[in-house]
Order: sequence, then C-alpha cells, then structure tokens
Amino acid sequence: MRVEWRPEARAELREILNYIADRNIVAAENLNDAIEAATSALPRHPCLYRFGRVPGTREIIVHPNYLVVYRITDFIEIVTVLHARQEYP
Repeated sequence: MRVEWRPEARAELREILNYIADRNIVAAENLNDAIEAATSALPRHPCLYRFGRVPGTREIIVHPNYLVVYRITDFIEIVTVLHARQEYP
C-alpha cells in the first residue's frame, strides 16, 4: 500500500517546520524525522494509530503538540498535519 500526501498537507507541514526552525532548527529536524518515521511505517501497519475525530480517518500523535491525520482507501492518504490545539475538524 502506498502513502500519498495531499498537497495541502505537505504545505501545512512545511509551514509548521519553518515556524519551528525559526526558533529551534534541531526541534524542527526532530519533528520532521518523527513524522517521516511514523508515515513510512503506515504501509506495513495502516491501522496502528487511533481512530480520528473525523469519521474514516486515523490520527498519529507524532509529538504531544502535533498530529498527522490520514485516511485509508486504496492507498494511504495523508490529509493534514496540525497543531493539537488547532480546532479540528
């Protein structure tokens, strides 16, 4: 099963990483590494993470403050990356 990022999700991730990097480059790199590790494990274990707040989605808590939301269809679609305090959905 392949993992595909929605363009909006990639843009959100870049925005989050840029914001963090302006304050702490190492923290930004660590968050990026954690997200890459978690999403790269999805093809082997797509149901590993908790059910999402939106029906049909699942959520990876990659850091106490950041979530990756994804959906499983014929492939794994990364829907969004967001700060845990953001209003979602």
